[in-house]
This record gives sequence, C-alpha cells and structure tokens, in this order.
Amino acid sequence: MNWTQSSRTAWHWHRIDEDRVECTLCPRHCRPRDGQTGFCRVRGAVGGELHTFNYGKSVAASEEVIETEAVYHFAPGARILSLGNIGCMMACDFCQNWETSQVKHLDPSVVNAYTPESIVDLCLASGIDVLSWTYNDPVVWHEFVVTTSRLAQRHGIRTLYKSAFYIEAEPTSELIDCIDIFSLSLKSMDESFYRRITKGRLGPVLHRIEQVHRSGRHVEISQLVIPERNDGEDDAAATARWIVDRLGPDVPLHFVGFHPAYRYTDVERTPVDVLERARTAALGQGIRYCYLGNVHLDSVSDTLCTACGETLVSRFGLSVHVAGVTPEGNCTSCGQPAPIREPHGTAGHEVAPHNGAPARLRFAWQPEIRSVHVATRSADAPRRRVQVVHEPGGEGRWLDIGGGVQRVLLTQRGPDDTGFALVSEQPIELVLYPVLDRAHFATSTCGEDSR
Repeated sequence: MNWTQSSRTAWHWHRIDEDRVECTLCPRHCRPRDGQTGFCRVRGAVGGELHTFNYGKSVAASEEVIETEAVYHFAPGARILSLGNIGCMMACDFCQNWETSQVKHLDPSVVNAYTPESIVDLCLASGIDVLSWTYNDPVVWHEFVVTTSRLAQRHGIRTLYKSAFYIEAEPTSELIDCIDIFSLSLKSMDESFYRRITKGRLGPVLHRIEQVHRSGRHVEISQLVIPERNDGEDDAAATARWIVDRLGPDVPLHFVGFHPAYRYTDVERTPVDVLERARTAALGQGIRYCYLGNVHLDSVSDTLCTACGETLVSRFGLSVHVAGVTPEGNCTSCGQPAPIREPHGTAGHEVAPHNGAPARLRFAWQPEIRSVHVATRSADAPRRRVQVVHEPGGEGRWLDIGGGVQRVLLTQRGPDDTGFALVSEQPIELVLYPVLDRAHFATSTCGEDSR
C-alpha cells in the first residue's frame, strides 16, 4: 500500500502566511512551506494547512503484556493490544525501531490501515482491555491516538502511552484527558545528550512529565542505558535524584538494557552489572522501586514490600507472577498496601494440556532472543487457536491469533524454559519475529512454518 496516499488536516498549528504554516505539536515548531514536511516527515503543509499523513497508519496490531511497556505497577501481566505508527519527532542514532521511526528507511509493506472503530472492535473481540500506543513514538500520531483513545475509554478499555514525550503543553492536556497509563522515557539528564543525539532538548521533556504527574495519572519512568553514552553511575543517580525531587520516590524507575541498533552498532549489549550499578545508584538517591528491563534473570525486577521485604510480584523477563498481594491489594505478609494498581486484573492465556498433535513450528531460546512475536503471514488471516507447548515439560496454553491481531508475544518464562512448539490442527501459516528489546517491533523473521 502507499501509506502517503491520504492525509487530513492536523491539530495544533497556525498559518504564518499563505505559503507557510507552523506546527505546535512538539517543541520543534517546524515551519514547512506548501509541499514540505516537518522534521518527523509525517506532518506537512498542504494548501495552506498542516496535514497529518499517518492517520490510521500502523504496523501490525500485536497482543503483548503490559510489562512490555515498562509498566510494572498497573495490572501485572495484563494483555495489551499494541500499535505503533510511522515517523518520530526525534532522530536518535541508537533507535530500536528505526525501520519505522525514520521514514526514509520505511518498508511500506509493514504498514496497515486502521480506523478508531476497528481498533476498539479488535480489543473487544479479543477480550483485551488495555490499548497501548508504542514502538516508535505516538507523539506524531496525535490525532489518531486521541480520537481512538476517547472511543476506547467509552467502551471500558484503558489506554497506555509509551513515549519519549517531546511534546507541547496543550496536546499533553488532551492526552491526560484520554490516557490512563503513561510510560515515559528519559534518555538522559544531560542537555548536551539531547541536543547531540536526539536533536531535541531536555527541558520540554521534563516539563511535560511533571505536567502528567500533577494530573494524577499513573506514571512510570524508564531510561535506556546505552554503553559509552549514558551508562555511568552518575547518570543513573542524576535521573533518580530528579524523579525523587520532582515526582516523588514512589514513581517506578526502569533501567533498560540496550541492544545495538541503527547507526550505533559498534558496542555490545548493556552488561547486566552496569544495570545493577545503575539501580544501586538510584536506590541510593531514595527511589523505592527500581527495575531492570531486557534482563532475563531471577529477582532483578521483583516488586518488594517496603515494609517487610516480602515479594509482592516476581518477574523473569516479561513473565509475571503476583506472589504476595491479597485481592484487596495488600501485602499478604504484613498487610501494608501494595504499590500495584489492579494487582489481580486481566487474566492471562487459557491453560490447556498438550493434545499430542505434531508441532508446526519449534523455537529454542537463544542468548540474544528471549521473546518473539508469533505472527500470521497476512493481516487478513482468519482467527485461529494455536497451542503453545513449553519445553521441557510440555505444559500447554492457547493463543488466539489472526482476525486482525496479527502478532502475539511469547517470552521465556524462567531459566529452565528452553523453548516452545506451536501446535494447530487448523490451517494457518505462522512466522516468528525476534523481539530484541521490549517495545521492539521487528521486521525480519527468525523462524517460519515451512509446510
């Protein structure tokens, strides 16, 4: 499809003269002339108006879990429907989703067309009650995000916004009115980092994070720890100190491991010991809840009761077990209120014993691949039930895929989980995409059903 085929009048702009407009969505305030686009390449001047070219344009709708978005204190393990658009208001050379955020690298074949109604219908048909705007960055998708989120909330669906949050105050107010959960990324507390690496500024990001926090919406903060860029203990301490001073010590902070990507590939993945030192530095500044992301080890991302030390929620990678929280939301050991909202919210996938049918596709976890998207080959594949058989042990559970939900996330559940097999007695062609970073939308496969 030609993803630029249609456009519509954007929000947040004004006319400078008959040939030029100014976009006021993000702090860049681009001023394109007729026929030109702004920095993001998805908003531009058309006939004296600012138009958006990506309304309803998204990568495949994917079923994931809420932890994918660095959200640990809201409905642990909840199933979410993730969508991501085209373009970005930043230009980080380490971008984990550069194939879609940087329009010049876009493969149009990965773009699907949706309407607000079709997305809400997908959530309702799939029994998913959290809609997530994620992957590259939803700021430049503002009109579609707000319109769809308002509709979703009217149907009882919560909304989640994962963003680097380079945005102005007025559109932020619109988001506060229709977004329930904000997962916001702070790339560094160094102004020069923002100017050199993102081609943006730090100040506006901090102001908007504070604006959301003042509103009372649920907020969690994450920081990608990038080797030789922002991986020092002083960097971690500065981020934690700002959060404690401006947001409070109970706002969760996530330090997320980096995988080499885009134009920054001459380094290794972030070592676990670097992430652990960052967490120690953050705790030393008074942060009460600090987690490590993109790390598949026991205990590095558990939520503990601050009163008695009991494990409230245990995590391994993206796998979650609510271990010590009562239905009323208190610690099972000492009765202290847990920091988790809706700790026993959305149920997971239905467990089913393996029926002995032959596997269509097998995959063994690898050091670099601990999560995958199971995907249908086409966006219009019919809805099918696929059994996942975890190895060893043969424990099975059902996944529903197709019917508009083109991808479903699978993740390693523990250190003894070596891989899985996919079993389906119904005809369906499946492929696997490696998820190298949570909130990563891969475009290259790592396995497929050859039958």
